[in-house]
Amino acid sequence: MRRLTIPIAAALLAAAATATAGLATSGHGFHAQHRSSSYAIGLWGDLPYANGNSDTTYVQKTTGVPNLIADMNRQKLAFSAHDGDLKDGSSTCSDDKYYDFKASLNTLDAPAIYTPGDNDWTDCDRASAGGYNANERLAFERKVFFSTPDSLGQHPARLEVQHAPYVENRRWSYGHVTYATVNVQGSCNNLCGDAPDPSEYAARNAADIDWLHGTFDEARKQHSAAVMIIWQADPGWDASDGTRAPVRDPKTLSESDGEPDGYQPILSALRDETIAFRKPVDLVHGDSHYFRIDKPFLDAKGQRLENFTRVETFGDHQENGDNDVHWLKVTVDPSSREVFSYQPQMVPANRTAVPAP
Repeated sequence: MRRLTIPIAAALLAAAATATAGLATSGHGFHAQHRSSSYAIGLWGDLPYANGNSDTTYVQKTTGVPNLIADMNRQKLAFSAHDGDLKDGSSTCSDDKYYDFKASLNTLDAPAIYTPGDNDWTDCDRASAGGYNANERLAFERKVFFSTPDSLGQHPARLEVQHAPYVENRRWSYGHVTYATVNVQGSCNNLCGDAPDPSEYAARNAADIDWLHGTFDEARKQHSAAVMIIWQADPGWDASDGTRAPVRDPKTLSESDGEPDGYQPILSALRDETIAFRKPVDLVHGDSHYFRIDKPFLDAKGQRLENFTRVETFGDHQENGDNDVHWLKVTVDPSSREVFSYQPQMVPANRTAVPAP
């Protein structure tokens, strides 16, 4: 297995963050929150993309995303989370793309959390993306975005961090809810594409599953009202939507479309934890560029998991410019039955087909 390295200082910071997990809710931007009070968070992802395949034509970057961020900043959010893909998969994975996106995240007023997407590293081995080594790009992302235990944003928050090298996996508690990001990727989770890496997948997947179990352990310890998991990949949930996601048997969770399956083990772990937790569990992802909120998760008997909700954020459609550059506002009320309620935020300045009144 090709081993990844990060700067020693980053590793020490990550270890310190894990050792002092109690700081995750108490400082650096996360103000004291009454356990029964409601608050709002913002979700987005798969942005910005090029308008077409040109690296130089970034309508979304120069106009759409600044409009979106300004709209978020007007809403007084507790925090926001971007579920991956800071660029399209056909443009080069040059260093400036990552630094530019970090600068954008740092214009958000509230703490800004980010998890990597496949366009940001696993797909960087494509010739059109520059033919980079995918592991090197992930190591670079870890250096740029995850070298400290703090979030991004103008008022960063201290987060719990997984052990090195998996420092992109973060966890925090806020307002009686436990949140976590997990590095789960599109493109078969690095098992397909131009240069698949089964060894990298196996090591990261084991760490991801461990982080997932630890998140539910923390939620039980904190008596959390709900859990929200944020990752990039649309893993597919059943046999009904092969146009947008992998097709799988919803009872066994095995992929049935002939592609390498990089998701069955972590989906099985998520299903077991969701059933055991009993309270609301919401999974937020991007990847398929199709906004939807539904309940596609079944148990081994084919019965729907009533306490599970899948949330897919808005995503790029390059052919329409800013048409899909929007975000999702979540009202979190730990005293309510379902805890999370969702309201799509159609950024007025980004309305393309029907201008804002």
